[in-house]
Amino acid sequence: MKCVHCSGVIKSTRGAHRYTESGLSNVTLLNVELRHCSECGEREVVIPRIEELHRIIARTVATGQSRLNPEQIRFLRKWLGWSSVDFALMMGVRPETVSRWEHKGTGYQMPATAERLLRLMVANQDPVTKYPIDLFKLQPRLRPLPLKFIKSPDWREAAS
Repeated sequence: MKCVHCSGVIKSTRGAHRYTESGLSNVTLLNVELRHCSECGEREVVIPRIEELHRIIARTVATGQSRLNPEQIRFLRKWLGWSSVDFALMMGVRPETVSRWEHKGTGYQMPATAERLLRLMVANQDPVTKYPIDLFKLQPRLRPLPLKFIKSPDWREAAS
């Protein structure tokens, strides 16, 4: 195999790779293919089925016993496919709040109820690719209509 940068020979080995590219500092991949060009020093790691790997990482983080730290919150949000603004809308908070949750040193921890919701979202859904964010926008001038149901052999909605 030849290097794409210098056309030198690339050597391939297997080993451990600290996977900081994920955004998490504590993930290590074991027994992955590592490639190294002896000419220019270029290094690369081969990660097959990366979507599956990220799903497993997300579910492992979400089912952990300790409170989520800022980099885990950011990883889970990104894995779900939400921008920080849209994630804030989903969680019912301001974008500045999401920023505080995701950055170390702010002294602002995600509340337990919001953390529980994030963990449930990761556990029960796959990453979104398209989403109708307008459904989640708050419209304070609109009041919800009362729902009425009739008890019959089966519950059914009452006509307005």
